[in-house]
Amino acid sequence: MDPRRHAGAWLVLLRRLRQVPAGAELLSRGRLAGRLDEAYLARHTNGAEAALAAASACDIATVAAAAGLAAADVGRFYELFARTEKVVTVYSQGVNQSVCGTDKVNAILNVHLATGRIGRPGMGPFSVTGQPNAMGGREVGGMANMLAAHMDLDNPAHRDIVQAVWAAPRLAARPGLKAVDLFEAIHAGRIKAVWIMGTNPVDSLPNADRVAEALSRCPFVVVSDVIRATDTARHAHVLLPAAAWGEKEGTVTNSERRISRQRAFLPLPGEARPDWAILSAVARRMGHAAGFAYDGPAAIFSEHARLSGTGNHGSRDFDISAHAGISAEAYDALAPFLWPQPAETTSLPAQGGRLFANGGFFTSDGRARLVAVTPPVPAVVGAGSLVLNTGRIRDQWHTMTRTGRTGRLFAHIAEPFAEIHPDDAQARGIAAADLVVLDNAQGEAVLRAVVTDRVRPGEVFAPMHWTGQFSARSRIDVLVSAATDPQSGQPGLKRSIVGLRRLEARWYGFAVLAGVPAHLPFAYWAVAPLGTGRRVDGQRLEFAALEDAEPEALAAEVLQRCGHGTESLSFQSRGDGLYRAMAFLDGRLVGAVFLARQPVAVSRSWASGLMGLAVPMPATRWNLLAGRPAADQPDKGAIVCSCFQVGANEIGAAAVAGVTTVAGIGARLGAGSNCGSCRSEIARLIANVMELQEEASHVARSA
Repeated sequence: MDPRRHAGAWLVLLRRLRQVPAGAELLSRGRLAGRLDEAYLARHTNGAEAALAAASACDIATVAAAAGLAAADVGRFYELFARTEKVVTVYSQGVNQSVCGTDKVNAILNVHLATGRIGRPGMGPFSVTGQPNAMGGREVGGMANMLAAHMDLDNPAHRDIVQAVWAAPRLAARPGLKAVDLFEAIHAGRIKAVWIMGTNPVDSLPNADRVAEALSRCPFVVVSDVIRATDTARHAHVLLPAAAWGEKEGTVTNSERRISRQRAFLPLPGEARPDWAILSAVARRMGHAAGFAYDGPAAIFSEHARLSGTGNHGSRDFDISAHAGISAEAYDALAPFLWPQPAETTSLPAQGGRLFANGGFFTSDGRARLVAVTPPVPAVVGAGSLVLNTGRIRDQWHTMTRTGRTGRLFAHIAEPFAEIHPDDAQARGIAAADLVVLDNAQGEAVLRAVVTDRVRPGEVFAPMHWTGQFSARSRIDVLVSAATDPQSGQPGLKRSIVGLRRLEARWYGFAVLAGVPAHLPFAYWAVAPLGTGRRVDGQRLEFAALEDAEPEALAAEVLQRCGHGTESLSFQSRGDGLYRAMAFLDGRLVGAVFLARQPVAVSRSWASGLMGLAVPMPATRWNLLAGRPAADQPDKGAIVCSCFQVGANEIGAAAVAGVTTVAGIGARLGAGSNCGSCRSEIARLIANVMELQEEASHVARSA
């Protein structure tokens, strides 16, 4: 279920089940009206009566109206849930990143507890957080409101355990500031120093311009990262080189509680160090040598294992004390294992055992607590405003500090965009490929318009990846409200209120270049590397100018990094508002600029493949100015498969030729046969071709 119909919708049974952003919690509560496990509720839970009473008001008609769904679809969904024994509820950021996310999660947990579908094979709630080693981070207390080894900061007995094991002179007695509140405190001057490790909050946190302003005010900012050039690192007084994933030793924990050794496969470059070594060195300089005398990851893991079992005796779920005192040699040979793995016999399940199938919840009475959930009052959206939903795209990761270094991952989508429903676009005079401005009181973002019914009327979707390193004025979290869930502290990244208008540009441009100028004097630009693997063959550039100018001057501005001694070629059609220029060095293309009064109509994948191409013949060079391949040359179309660089046109042609399965496309073209992330998009393209063929056949039969 998602308010936006993304590529994954082609893999599910009820494709139509798109709910409004505030509808997920209501939908989950309504599922309680289905199949209850009265025996499980009686033996293993508390609070069921109140939770069920709160859910009883959620009949199909009420849920459908509140969630923006058809009553028939809601009924079908409940029916499927009620008669399907093995159900896994996979939920992600749309549930978590909400100002009522705790209620949404409680509603999901209520459903699984009330139906007894928890702790057994093929059933249960499954949170997909989108973070690598997220579970491992929680195990070691990597949050402001918890201690290591799943101990509670507000539990005096737990604080005593941690303080004793660590021999700590002092230990915090109350939770610290969560991320949004932390940067607000920096902005207000209450925090004078901050150390940021492995994250990019200037782009990833809500009200992102205020986060940047907070760091600019902070007297001392330290940033540890593996990348020098990030929007956050710009504010650093001290920039520390950290070790990347493949350069350090440690453990990671996956979503089934399996802890595995991570072994370095690359040497540490330059002065880079793993985080534990950097933190330990600073702590020793600050006078805490005894507490940070670790000689390697094995010593830290041994202490972690010992802490997990201290005072436990089966009262806490996380216990790996069987590994307390592990030697460096044993740590190096450590095989993957499921926790818990206690040193003593306890009530915890044996190695590999499941939690919660027979109760045994980690509460004072061993019972799970169902929580009565009150549906939130939806925020009122003013006339002319839209609801902004932010999220991820297939081939990029967070703020692209790493994935943004390879051209192959930009081949699928290379520019920040906004998905807009056709009704909303028409009402504002917006056409496909226009540049648009999303704005509110916090700021604005300029994005490329994608007019599509993948989003609902009144809503707009934009990806969260683009930063100041890759574009001008496209950092979408500038627009996101900093309002948070009162329990989790999570911001509502999926629902902000914005205005939408067309950007009135005088010139639109697209270019492929050997190198992009350091300063681009344009109201909008977006850059992406060209090439495969670690090799960068050049850059592709989208840009727009708000002021009128001679096209020759604009092209010269863009081509200035192509080097001295270049040969140039240009074409202009004043009547059509077109200008095109190319630069050649030693017979090879080193730059091409396409300008137009409207969004530039050029085959991007074809033009991107021209960089470095040997074009010795004048006639051939003139052909390149057309902006598309000649009739006898293939055009891949937009890249769908990043692994094998297979385009939409190639997949469509294969489907027309009779290859109408995803497996068949993989066998014919390779697309979808490697990582598999493009398989749903391939399925959609095949379906589109088959639908067009059916329509053509119907027309022919009717003639």
